[in-house]
Amino acid sequence: MEREVKIALAGNPNCGKTTLFNALTGANQFVGNWPGVTVEKKEGKLKGHKNVTIMDLPGIYSLSPYTMEEVVSRNYLIRERPDAILNIIDGTNLERNLYLTTQLTELGIPVVLAVNMMDIVKKNGDQINIQELSRELGCAVYEISALKGTGVQEAAEAAVQAAATGKTVPMHTFAGPVEHALAHIEEAAVHDLPEEQQRWYAIKIFERDDKVLAQLNIPKTVMDHIEADIQAAEKELDDDAESIITNERYLYIASILKGCYKKKKSGGLTISDKIDRVVTNRIAALPIFAAVMILVYFVSITTVGTWATDWTNDGLFGDGYHLFGNGTDEYEEAITAYAEENLWTNEMVATVEDAAAAGVIGAEDILGAIEEADFGGFDEAYGSYADALAEAGYDISGYYDAAMENAPDTSEFGIWVPGIPALVESGLTAIGAADWLSSLVLDGIVAGVGAVLGFVPQMLVLFIFLAFLEGCGYMARIAFIMDRIFRRFGLSGKSFIPILIGTGCGVPGVMASRTIENERDRRMTAMITTFIPCSAKMPIIGLIAAALFGGTWWVAPSAYFLGIAAIIISGIMLKKTKMFSGDPAPFVMELPAYHLPTVGSVLRSMWERGWSFIKRAGTIILLATIVIWAGSTFGYVDGAFTFSTEMELENSVLGIIGGAICWIFSPLGFGEIKATVATIMGLVAKEEVVGVFGVLDFEGLTPLAGYAFLAFNLLCAPCFAAIGAIRREMNSAKWTWFAIGYQCGFAYVVSLIIYQVGSLFTGNVNVIGLIFAILFIALIIFQLARPYKESETLLLKNKAKASV
Repeated sequence: MEREVKIALAGNPNCGKTTLFNALTGANQFVGNWPGVTVEKKEGKLKGHKNVTIMDLPGIYSLSPYTMEEVVSRNYLIRERPDAILNIIDGTNLERNLYLTTQLTELGIPVVLAVNMMDIVKKNGDQINIQELSRELGCAVYEISALKGTGVQEAAEAAVQAAATGKTVPMHTFAGPVEHALAHIEEAAVHDLPEEQQRWYAIKIFERDDKVLAQLNIPKTVMDHIEADIQAAEKELDDDAESIITNERYLYIASILKGCYKKKKSGGLTISDKIDRVVTNRIAALPIFAAVMILVYFVSITTVGTWATDWTNDGLFGDGYHLFGNGTDEYEEAITAYAEENLWTNEMVATVEDAAAAGVIGAEDILGAIEEADFGGFDEAYGSYADALAEAGYDISGYYDAAMENAPDTSEFGIWVPGIPALVESGLTAIGAADWLSSLVLDGIVAGVGAVLGFVPQMLVLFIFLAFLEGCGYMARIAFIMDRIFRRFGLSGKSFIPILIGTGCGVPGVMASRTIENERDRRMTAMITTFIPCSAKMPIIGLIAAALFGGTWWVAPSAYFLGIAAIIISGIMLKKTKMFSGDPAPFVMELPAYHLPTVGSVLRSMWERGWSFIKRAGTIILLATIVIWAGSTFGYVDGAFTFSTEMELENSVLGIIGGAICWIFSPLGFGEIKATVATIMGLVAKEEVVGVFGVLDFEGLTPLAGYAFLAFNLLCAPCFAAIGAIRREMNSAKWTWFAIGYQCGFAYVVSLIIYQVGSLFTGNVNVIGLIFAILFIALIIFQLARPYKESETLLLKNKAKASV
């Protein structure tokens, strides 16, 4: 039986480590969390080697314990002792990347170096002498391009070989006073440890590493003797111990690069530099970012995404669809001709015209579809606005119901494939299922889960765009751009990384706030990250955009920018409070060279995010949908608690609960039972906002009230899973409740302002509500304009933290 081999994959952020990991393991990956922390843990089997496990360590700049990622990586390397380390470095930025390499070679674990992005290095005309680099570092070095897959297997095979036979001995030495102190430390404190580990521990003791000192528990008399040696070195070299080691490493790296690295153009601009001069320009950066995101959301929500979502909702989870469109044109011609003769009668058209003249919502859409002889548009508008017309005294349901009894059957044209509800209904009828079971399955599970899954195509298109922007290197620039903005508000660019991750899901977004060292900044970031629309909120945006705004393109990007505005405004206001005041944390991030990501990496990223959403639909959303169904079918009729699939919403359990608290949302424009129930269920899972309307049917709101409803559900407290993540990151029940209270309160104020100020333009003004809205606006402006004195100098814990 072959021996199990563990290879650790280590490297800086944005060096191509994840791309290399995917190339080496393919689909043989297992994703979880490191024990006791919320840092993602990835491992996988090396292709062609069932006995070789690749451990993808978090991206780190050093083995100094400043961030949770660095602590996790260091603990694994020191305690687990993998058989080999495959260290991937960015060939276009050797100096920064080799800093970590010098630390890895001191661990006594075989190291194989993979110099990535060699295709870009050669394209730039630069030269790296691989043989000389290998000699200087004392380990095998391979040229690779993780993106194109060249050299990756050879580097992995070398790591497997090194695990069996190799040994890496650090080739560099420090200045004389340092080496003198290290020799004393090895003799006095770590001589009992394995020989290959003694130098690394000695260096960490010299740096006064708190975690290593706590681990070794060195006697005080020995530590006093060691401290005298360290202080002697500090006095002779005129610097603190940690900075001495940092400077010595960079001096060593500089000496290596002199002999093995030649840059073709020392002062010329690379293609990435030229692009950055435009996209990171102080003036043009934000407009370009806004244009990019508008384009992304326009394509995802309005065009390609909408076509796919319409097919999913109307076909797959609707009545059915014509296979490959075979029969669609014939049916549309037949149903339009039938409607012109039997449905769109003079009496009906006159009723709709009167409704339009009276300004009834949706009447213009219905009338426009009739005039254009567009039955599909008419049917969609009728489904959305028929109730609104009826409530205003312009009921056209009688014309519609009478005419559609003998309308052409779509299944008689072309090749017709029944939708999932039709198939399920046929199956339930065939087995003689009870009425309550049929209602649960069809009206509850299929309708609710189907309403949520219907938006998956839009999200997959969005995820493809986001994966491309991340893969090509643009999103790293956005973090840099936002750092300039965030720093003015007392936040660092590190706060943008969790927000960026939060566009996929709020849970990992909140968890990513762990990378922020400053506790105040970390707590504030965890609080405001969920303001950005995540994948679960996309169906809400799609629902409101389609039902109340006719699929207008600007609704989705406006929701995205509303989230960003909420983050910025909250950051400014909170930073001016005593709880969150203070200097922002330093922000260090590599800007990778621009490159086209592989199709595989983009699709893999898209699928990981999409599959996470689909899994939620099969678990928590499924359970929530059943609860909604039960709450809407059980209730009190004539004083008796009973069950009915035709239960009036007002009499149901959900209706009673919603009716008791719906007054709270009246100033926001959606103080009716259905919207209230949807908002409450959104705390379980944001997707359930759509699921509620899928089960209970959509009851029309005015566009203004609908947008206020959208704003509240985007900004209020997130789903239970994200609240749980906030609780873990806050590590305090008090702070968690404060976060929930702030999110809900801020969402209420924003929605109130949107609805009450917007009512000025619709002619439906509530004087008291408008007064409160103006007061809140004045309060926000005062808090934003209130002076905030930020320290002119940013004090770092030590120089090494800034440079590394």
